[in-house]
Parts: sequence; C-alpha cells; structure tokens
Amino acid sequence: MSQGRRPEADEMKPEYDIRGGVRGKYYERYRQGTNVVLLEPDVAAVFHDSESVNRALRVLIDAARVQVSGAPGTGSR
Repeated sequence: MSQGRRPEADEMKPEYDIRGGVRGKYYERYRQGTNVVLLEPDVAAVFHDSESVNRALRVLIDAARVQVSGAPGTGSR
C-alpha cells in the first residue's frame, strides 16, 4: 500500500462487483456482428435517432440507384 492512502481506498466499490454476472451473456449477439456507427457531432445534431438516419440513408440509396441505372434526367449515359 502506498504511503498516505487509506486502506478503504484499496477496496473495490460495490457497484463494480461482477460476481453475479453471466459469462457469455451477449456472446451470440456479438458473434452476429455489430452495426454501431458513430456520428460526428454536426451530423448527430441533425439526426437524433436511428429512424431519421435510416430514412436519410434510404433516400441516398434510392438516388444512387437511379444514378447508376441511367434513368432519364440523372446525367448518366
């Protein structure tokens, strides 16, 4: 124990006690992969939830499909 530290300072806080935990509880979910994406602050200020992000991305996907398919008026040839 370092000099000047109180013995109780070396004790683990009760909220850190993991003895009641379940090993592998989220293993299967983790194994399936994750789709967590971190948004930059300016983007997060506009898109407050996953629904708004998904809606915007679907619009972008549709626009990209139209561009790639060469639909009239898209500028593709």
